[in-house]
Amino acid sequence: MHHVAIGQFEITLDSQPLSGVAASTGLARMSLDKKFQGDLEAVSQGEMLAFRSGVPGSAGYVAMELVRGSLHGRQGSFVLQHSSTMNQGAPTQSVTVVPDSGTEALAGLSGSLVITITDGQHAYRFAYSLPERTQ
Repeated sequence: MHHVAIGQFEITLDSQPLSGVAASTGLARMSLDKKFQGDLEAVSQGEMLAFRSGVPGSAGYVAMELVRGSLHGRQGSFVLQHSSTMNQGAPTQSVTVVPDSGTEALAGLSGSLVITITDGQHAYRFAYSLPERTQ
């Protein structure tokens, strides 16, 4: 079945040290800790690598995060994979569920999530599919 979940989330990013190989590359590494509210009531933790160019408004990041909680009342966990860029202020983002990462009542989950930021508030729109519940 195809569904849409919407809501807001809070995020905490903490700088982390880079590996010795990446130490002089201009990359940044951060841990992320989120709390989702709305149709997705969950918490997540993950890792992000980012780069900000010398041109204002141009940057990119990749991230992986493990999400645990309830999606429209179905409990479980899943992993989101992020790949996003900003080209002089124009965003392109891909945030998708890693195939076969869903557990418990979220087994078989697939979908993609869009993040928006308005006046400093983070929101999500998660278009997803899940197999029917078996009774």
